[in-house]
Amino acid sequence: MLSEVCEVSKRKAIAVPDTHTITEFLKGQASRIFDEVAEHDKVIIVNKHSRPQNVVISYQRYKKLKEDGADV
Repeated sequence: MLSEVCEVSKRKAIAVPDTHTITEFLKGQASRIFDEVAEHDKVIIVNKHSRPQNVVISYQRYKKLKEDGADV
């Protein structure tokens, strides 16, 4: 049991992506959101009509995904 706890504690925590609405982008908040993504390497899910429509990631994360062979 203790070895299971130790193994779980060694795993990297999974961050839950922030969500934003398309309305925020339409109301001039895009620049602030993009800066937040780039500066803090965040993942943003953009909702339209309360449903996920797009994902915004930093360019650095995109490059890393491509280098690692992801089909993005």
